[in-house]
Amino acid sequence: MESFIIEGGHLLSGTIVPQGAKNEALEVICATLLTSEEVKIDNIPDILDVKNLIKLLEDIGVKVTRHSRHSYSFQSNELNLDYLQSDEFVRKCSSLRGSVLMIGPLLGRFGRATIAKPGGDKIGRRRLDTHFLGFSHLGATFVRSEHRDVYEIKSNGKLKGSHMLLDEASVTGTANIIMAAVLAEGQTTIYNAACEPYIQQLCHLLNSMGGRIEGIASNLLTIQGVEELHAATHRILPDMIEVGSFIGLAAMVGNGIKIRDVSLKNLGVIPETFRRMGIEIREKGDDLYIPRQEHYTIDSFIDGTIMTLSDAPWPGLTPDLLSVMLVVATQACGSVLIHQKMFESRLFFVDKLIDMGAQIILCDPHRAVVIGHDRKITLRSGRLTSPDIRAGIALLIAALSAQGTSSIANIAQIDRGYEDIELRLNALGAHIQRVNS
Repeated sequence: MESFIIEGGHLLSGTIVPQGAKNEALEVICATLLTSEEVKIDNIPDILDVKNLIKLLEDIGVKVTRHSRHSYSFQSNELNLDYLQSDEFVRKCSSLRGSVLMIGPLLGRFGRATIAKPGGDKIGRRRLDTHFLGFSHLGATFVRSEHRDVYEIKSNGKLKGSHMLLDEASVTGTANIIMAAVLAEGQTTIYNAACEPYIQQLCHLLNSMGGRIEGIASNLLTIQGVEELHAATHRILPDMIEVGSFIGLAAMVGNGIKIRDVSLKNLGVIPETFRRMGIEIREKGDDLYIPRQEHYTIDSFIDGTIMTLSDAPWPGLTPDLLSVMLVVATQACGSVLIHQKMFESRLFFVDKLIDMGAQIILCDPHRAVVIGHDRKITLRSGRLTSPDIRAGIALLIAALSAQGTSSIANIAQIDRGYEDIELRLNALGAHIQRVNS
């Protein structure tokens, strides 16, 4: 198992470019299963979750051509559907959260899919009900095989378009239902659909492949089913979670950091939320510049009450950045309530920050109050472990700001979402070493 050794207390400066969006990559790569023709995708992040998904597609017969580190073509014209029933496929799916996004395209194109309960972050229950309820509206049936802990989903004939109101604006649920419905007979309307930029990009790709999707960027999608899809090319957006992570990094340990080519129009409320924490962010074209933050003061609400930062469906704040914002708040002037509504285990990493000297009250699994040090008390170094992708990057930022040398174990979790993170941060002046522990 690999670990990071971090020598804290160094200021970082320079320019960094965000990778392609991980969550979008998982969706659009799975969408290539919907056609027998070649689909080329650029700006694919070279990270563990994406590489594992590509390997899984190769296992079922997808022809994958690697043009460069971040550019691939996929052709799904000779798939081995029998492999989907194998124990090996089930085992691989159980360790990869992104594998759940294969259900929609396999069901839409072939009328059947088998999927294991997906793995990924240990951040609490991540139910699949929305996915299956949507498939049921399209005419599919599913059964759970208890002894193998897999779901077998089938349709008797072609899927039929339907109107559906989703029980929650699930991003992966919406993506899966869209991919199933794009080849269904007739019209499908999805109300309370997620409308994150990842979903918008998926819809744009499918339309370029011959799909007919309207209402993109809204929570009401209308899909006219088509007979087949064809070849296309697509470019993945910059990863807004990585952009937000770098804003947090620049606030804590930056001495002037430029984040280049961020696709500002697709960042939503992320920059403004950091500004509410007192962070100065300058915009120039599609770049962000965060100068040295000697002090930053958290806003309060208009009535003087303590600021609350909470996640919400797009265009609200993504839950993936609350861990970073919590760490940034430890050195702010003022206090803030972090309310993680979606996942009940994502705040459990704060005990490590408390051991490092942060003033945090964990109210319950969903809420934590952070009392900022205003840089008067520096975090202490510590021996840390990354429980999930986002907590991992938050702990890395904390370690970079701490005095002394820290270690972070289980960094495979960080590698799942951040490409060459130690090399890119070391180029800014960080002192991070990857070691075998």
